[in-house]
Amino acid sequence: MTAPQPFTRHDVSFASGDSTCAAWLYLPAGASSPPAVILGHGLGATREMRLDAFAERFAQAGIAALAFTYRHFGDSGGQPRQLLSIKHQLADWDAAIAHVQARRDVDGARVAVWGSSFGGGHAITVAARHPELRAAVAQCPFTDGLASALALGPVASLRLAPVLARDLASKVLGQAPAMIPLAASPGSPALMNAPDALPGYQALLPAGTTFRNEVPARVIPSLAAYRPGRAAKKVTIPILFCVSNSDTVTPPAQTLRYARTAPHGEIKRYDAGHFDFYLGDPFEALVRDQIEFLTRQLGPAPATSTAGRPAPNRR
Repeated sequence: MTAPQPFTRHDVSFASGDSTCAAWLYLPAGASSPPAVILGHGLGATREMRLDAFAERFAQAGIAALAFTYRHFGDSGGQPRQLLSIKHQLADWDAAIAHVQARRDVDGARVAVWGSSFGGGHAITVAARHPELRAAVAQCPFTDGLASALALGPVASLRLAPVLARDLASKVLGQAPAMIPLAASPGSPALMNAPDALPGYQALLPAGTTFRNEVPARVIPSLAAYRPGRAAKKVTIPILFCVSNSDTVTPPAQTLRYARTAPHGEIKRYDAGHFDFYLGDPFEALVRDQIEFLTRQLGPAPATSTAGRPAPNRR
């Protein structure tokens, strides 16, 4: 097995819309013009919630990695705060690709996208729109809003109606948004209330991180209507689908139906839950498969000058 390469991490930002996205850029030390993978997270999550773990491993394998936070969340710009806009997030992906392609310290012709959960759905959409990319990874992807709404259950879905009505009214009246939790305990009104949803989110938070577990309820109709899995058949580049067999948030049966329509799709299945993918043995299995796939598609070069030195992981 090849020894991990050292890498450096840099705080960067790029323009998107009328604001900016904050990001970390991981560069393999000693690699000349490495390929790059762009990482975007799931529903309301920020890059601090274990995107760094994946990015570090990719950089150690010789692949530069840009892990970014969507506008309206975390330390990225955008008003109002916590706004979950599919349109804005897809624009953020486009801006991230343009940023990486314009950089001189990576190979802008060898770029892949990597998305998890809601970001996994975006990765499918983005891959279909950007045939110039070399590869895509969709990890436990959100592929069908209707299927996810049905997984939430009809009673839980009905409980969202009052707060949705209040938020739509507040938008019309120019008032502060009415918020809905991203994740809550079973039976509570939230975008996700499966038994593993709230503890799953909490397990991804590093110590000292402030995470707002809420978004304006106006996003509910667009979530239900968003079906990025339909774009899988239009993805002409190689795409890896990493699917949880017991996913409580993104039903695996529907995801697999979509994945099988991708002309150059590969499917890996795991006996781990939606939120288990980021930690422990499931993480190790996933990142190993993803490195193999990305290495095969991007062809990173080995380190040229710093082999054997300690990793200068600049924070």
